[in-house]
Amino acid sequence: MHFRQGQVIDGFTLEEQMPSGGMASLWRARHPDLDVTAVLKIPFLDPGQDVSVVIGYEVEELVLKRLSGPHVPRYIRSGDLAETPYIAMEFVEGESLAKLARNAPLSPDEVALIGAKVAVALASLHAQEVAHLDLKPENVILAERGAVLLDFGLSRHAGLPDLLGEESRVPMGSAAYIAPEQVLGDRSDPASDIFALGGILYLLATGELPFDFPSTTAGMKRRLYHAPKPPSAINPKVPAWLETIIRKCLEVDRGRRYADAARVAFDLRHPDQVVITKPQPRRSSWDRIVSAFQKRDDRQLTGAPTSRRREAGPALILAAVDLAGGTDPLAQAVRAETARLVAARPDSRLACLTVLKTELIGEDSRADDAGRSAYIRRLVMLKDWAHPLGLPEERVSYHVVEAVSAADAIIRYAEHNQIGHIVIGARGASAVRRHLGSVSSKVVAQAGCSVTVVRLAMLEEAVEP
Repeated sequence: MHFRQGQVIDGFTLEEQMPSGGMASLWRARHPDLDVTAVLKIPFLDPGQDVSVVIGYEVEELVLKRLSGPHVPRYIRSGDLAETPYIAMEFVEGESLAKLARNAPLSPDEVALIGAKVAVALASLHAQEVAHLDLKPENVILAERGAVLLDFGLSRHAGLPDLLGEESRVPMGSAAYIAPEQVLGDRSDPASDIFALGGILYLLATGELPFDFPSTTAGMKRRLYHAPKPPSAINPKVPAWLETIIRKCLEVDRGRRYADAARVAFDLRHPDQVVITKPQPRRSSWDRIVSAFQKRDDRQLTGAPTSRRREAGPALILAAVDLAGGTDPLAQAVRAETARLVAARPDSRLACLTVLKTELIGEDSRADDAGRSAYIRRLVMLKDWAHPLGLPEERVSYHVVEAVSAADAIIRYAEHNQIGHIVIGARGASAVRRHLGSVSSKVVAQAGCSVTVVRLAMLEEAVEP
């Protein structure tokens, strides 16, 4: 969908298009009820667009409206996914860190001043249970009130489902700054932002990137084994205290990295108190990989205790619902059984999944008859299906998976996310189903968790493989 200057969207008048990336268009806008200039971020959701754009939009909406303080743009409102999706936020006056970085190398004092501002912003973000996970100069505005962080499409909130991590194993982040643990699939640690901050400090101090800009996962994994050149080897004007801070931010081993962003800010503001250290010998490759990939409980974002009373029933429930024919009686029956299970255990979380069938041979149709994205239409249907359950956002997530085999897609999702129980509907018997086998029977046979099969005859059977 194309937008133009002067167009009105939900009361917002588009005034000027801003420089945008490949995921969304950005517009400065005015609203008669607001006394500030707004920015409308409108995702590109044309048919055929990568589904990560949709997921990133949903993640940013969920995260941004939970954030507050001077180091993030103020959330205003968002648009309906079924109509014109957008996120309206405060327009932040200031200078892009990416623009400043073009003048690198900067003086050590200037690097320290900018780095401390970004570290303070990270400390505020982490205190609100959020890891940014895509920190780079393009996502930082230096304003009068300090550093302001932008673009939360890859972020992780400890109290919300990880929509991106649940659907993909692919490393997510900017290749030049992505932390080793992110490359290996761990999205749970705010220390990943400290690694990215180290990359920014390295760039500002030397004018070069510590790990270049690899285009493959194998290239990104090199940072697990190969340390970057010492900053002073590139720019002899880099003092030992600044090199020590940068090196500590860029440690592969999270046990050697800075424990929190506030400590980075302190050291950058008090260089005379930095204990100068020499590079320590790296441990074996295997030890570094194990350390980088070591899973941590999400609640370590806040330092909260990880122990809690164990309750009966599955903590993660997957409702696999067929919506190809709309919310028919079988889909309603699956919803009723799902409601019973989530009500039985208040600490459980529900993942709602529907499969958008694709063709093995031939050209897939990614748009409906009206030219709208079939993926978006199915996602809206899935949310409408789950709405009567009345679950808060932190207890439910929605996933549309494009696959040739619905059964295989359900099984893969359950394995990837350690699902404890699956609820799935079974259609009536037919000659084709008896010959090829039904989706529900394959899920029952191969899933590594318990399965409830819901039939329209009101026969529910719980199966333990």
